[in-house]
Amino acid sequence: MTPNPSSATARSYLPMSPLDLGDLAPNTEVLVAPVHLAGPGTREAVFSVLDNAVGWTKTVAFGTDAYYASPCQRVRIANPVESAYGGWTITYSEDPLGVPDWITTFDRNTPREIVVAFTKTLVDSLPNHFRDYFSDGKHYTGLGQEDVLRQSNWEPVHGSGPYWIVSPDSRAALRTRSGWLDEYTELLTPEKSMWRLSGGVDPVHVPTWRAFFSSSTPQHLRTAAATALTSPDAVPRFAGDIPERHRDLVHVRLAEPVAAVPRAQAALARRPYAVHAPAPGAEAATSPASAAAHGRSRRQR
Repeated sequence: MTPNPSSATARSYLPMSPLDLGDLAPNTEVLVAPVHLAGPGTREAVFSVLDNAVGWTKTVAFGTDAYYASPCQRVRIANPVESAYGGWTITYSEDPLGVPDWITTFDRNTPREIVVAFTKTLVDSLPNHFRDYFSDGKHYTGLGQEDVLRQSNWEPVHGSGPYWIVSPDSRAALRTRSGWLDEYTELLTPEKSMWRLSGGVDPVHVPTWRAFFSSSTPQHLRTAAATALTSPDAVPRFAGDIPERHRDLVHVRLAEPVAAVPRAQAALARRPYAVHAPAPGAEAATSPASAAAHGRSRRQR
């Protein structure tokens, strides 16, 4: 089953002038839409949410892997860089330190905006045990993730099994698993989770990124992820971090008015040693911080 492209494929999310990414150095800051094709971005925004969460503890292992625990010890968040998924795994246990009641996994290529929306909503709603998002709570909207997607003109794929709903440009999809599955199997195997959000040229069969939500993942958290996914706002990225397969599908504009570099110089800059060996006569345009962030993202692709 392959979603049928919609006439909305060419929809412009923001007024953006045509921009040839090949003319830009990889470290050029750009704004990209839609978010589901923009690439993962850096992890710093997610770290910022958790590092600033009151009472949360952080442990770093092997110099790269980060682990967080909530003050109530019910939530565990892991960012093991070299794991199978390499992104963020979030678990919740009603009994502190007990067997998880639900698990959510964002792989290493999931756009950071989706992870941030889920994580920030979790951090904000945990202190009163999510009560503000129950039917009588001040933040209750009654909307589930599919409601949010349908409001953005996502449409179901008829005759498919499992159930799929796809974005107007057919480059993002939500799969809902059918049938009963033992909860422990779902916890141990993210691919068998009740819901899977994905994006890419073929988000159903060969997605660029995937996010998995087990059946007990709270509705307001899944809704937060869906809201970030459907936002029309362009998101910041480095030009070189937009996945190659997505470059003809995204709308891009410069984040700041800077001059485009010649194509030959841009090609040279894409080489691994570009930051240390700029083109003859050209001054290196990358700061150490930007180069480090860019390097991390390229390894993630």
